[in-house]
This record gives sequence, structure tokens and C-alpha cells, in this order.
Amino acid sequence: MASPLQIRPCEPADWPGVWRLLEPVFRAGESFPHDPAITEAEARVLWVEQSQAVMVALNGDGAVVGSYYLKPNALCLGAHVANAGYVVAGHCRGEGLGSLLCQHSLEASRRLGFRSMQFNLVVSTNTAGIRCWKRNGFRTIGTLPGAFRHRQLGYVDAYVMVQSLLESPAA
Repeated sequence: MASPLQIRPCEPADWPGVWRLLEPVFRAGESFPHDPAITEAEARVLWVEQSQAVMVALNGDGAVVGSYYLKPNALCLGAHVANAGYVVAGHCRGEGLGSLLCQHSLEASRRLGFRSMQFNLVVSTNTAGIRCWKRNGFRTIGTLPGAFRHRQLGYVDAYVMVQSLLESPAA
């Protein structure tokens, strides 16, 4: 990243910046399973209100260039497994911001007491995301044939990816 980066908890005033990142990604229908016609209010509920923690990445000018949420992957007896979602500004892709957010979320999950992190529906065509998750210690534990209805490609496979949080990942 060219400019200094700050990752901090999302504040209400950050939401417009987060929505500017999320809207084109949701509309594309290539990596998130949500309705591409999702409204801003629905996205806010999904990203902010249903999450245990939401972080934003700000560039040196204070603009939101990335965000992630953390929440339990399941209720009650499965609530020790974290789930996360990430979004990075288009102009920042390929610069390592996704990895920084992933690493930050893994540490935050450990602090919150989660024992592992699981991604339930990693779209097989999201090769940059898959590389990022693998580079940060995730492994694929299952393939869900035709589980994602990609807006351009039709039905494509999705992966379940997981990482234990009980030990620090190898450097």
C-alpha cells in the first residue's frame, strides 16, 4: 500500500464509504451470495448490524478502502467458529490489502475467543480471494458442486475453507 493505512472499528460515519465498496461487488454477483439488487439498508443490516465486529481500513486521506466483518459462523454450540466477509476498493486490489485485513481479522477472532474461522461459500472463480486465503493459512475442506449461481458464468462450485485459531499460523 502506497499510503499509510489504519485499520480500526467501523463507526456510523464510515458506512457511506463501506457501502461505496460493497455496492459494486454485490451488484456484480460474482463473490457474495446476496441478491445483487440488495438495498443499502439491507446491506447495512447484513454487514454491520448482524456482525459481532466490523472494521474499516482507511488510507492516508481517511477514505475507506476496505472493510471486514466478524460473526459467529453458527448459533449456540457452533458459536466458537468465526465467519468473516471482506471487501477491498477496486483500485487497491492486488496491493496486499486483502491479506492485511485477513491477518487482522484472524488476530481479532483470537482475541474474541473464537477457536477457528470458516468461510462457507468461497466461489471457485474468485481466484484472487482463494490465493489470499491460502496464503494466510486457510485450507479447503470441501467442494460444493454448483453451489453458487454466478451472474455471468451460471452455476459454479464453491469451497468451504477453514483455519484453526488455536495456534498462530506459521510465519
